[in-house]
Amino acid sequence: MSHIWPIGGGKGGTGKSFLTGNLGILLAKHGYRTLLVDIDFGTANLHTVLGISHPDKSISDFVNKKVGALEETVVSTTIPNLYFISSAMNNLDIANLAHEQKMKLLRSITKLSYDYILLDLGAGTSFNTIDFFMISNSGILVTTSEPTSIENIYRLIRSVYIRKIRQELKVHNFRFLAEEAQRRDSRATENNPDFLLYIMKEIDPERGKILELSLRDFIFKLVLNQLRKEDDPNIGSLICKIIERHLALKMQFIGNISFDDHVHNSICKKMPFLHIYPYTQAASDIRRCYENIVSFKETSSFAHGDID
Repeated sequence: MSHIWPIGGGKGGTGKSFLTGNLGILLAKHGYRTLLVDIDFGTANLHTVLGISHPDKSISDFVNKKVGALEETVVSTTIPNLYFISSAMNNLDIANLAHEQKMKLLRSITKLSYDYILLDLGAGTSFNTIDFFMISNSGILVTTSEPTSIENIYRLIRSVYIRKIRQELKVHNFRFLAEEAQRRDSRATENNPDFLLYIMKEIDPERGKILELSLRDFIFKLVLNQLRKEDDPNIGSLICKIIERHLALKMQFIGNISFDDHVHNSICKKMPFLHIYPYTQAASDIRRCYENIVSFKETSSFAHGDID
């Protein structure tokens, strides 16, 4: 079974595509057959990070049934063991996938046969983004030290938390328990998911226990990108501790990646950063993050249940 790493963040510009591309390069160089999938339907740019021209095929060809299988949209790269599915040439309407299209794409991704599959997700907390993030129980989150970026990471995790509860309970049961929980305590809302779960467990202990165990399966990984000299290098660890304390979710801090103007240069040149600037501090940081990620035992599982 493929190890699937969805890579997301609460806002644009945090470096999701940059991290996805460079982690993919390192996996491939270590002999792993690796597939990168650009799921950022609205503003796809993973191909630029990789130094790839616009491929002839994209996810749209699969969604719109121009090809029969998702594997047919895979293109090889100049890097041995590294493969790519683009969304750069997608139709404008694919950013709003219908439920059936989304489910078809999710199932097809899980059936692809690679050692590692990395998903470069769009920013924000739309249902589509969250559902692709939940394709695995071990997603990678990317943030910068800016307060807005950190706040949006929390919102994304909170949205995943609530989405998981909805899936486990099914829509009708969730609405009933959520309304009853809020009737008992006005603080039990989706903005306070930990407290909402606490009240739900009081109302229905059996279901509450199942929910709690299901949420414990998540093991999020956090990378703090574009760390500047004046920034506190412990910010990432503090974010993980806060989330674990308030949401009781496992958070593993993977490491900091230093701010580097060479990143801008590599993107403008349309060449992979690790290829042209391998001896910079940022390159060393990426390699250290890679080592930390692969050192953890990975599990990859499809998020079963109804997805609204």
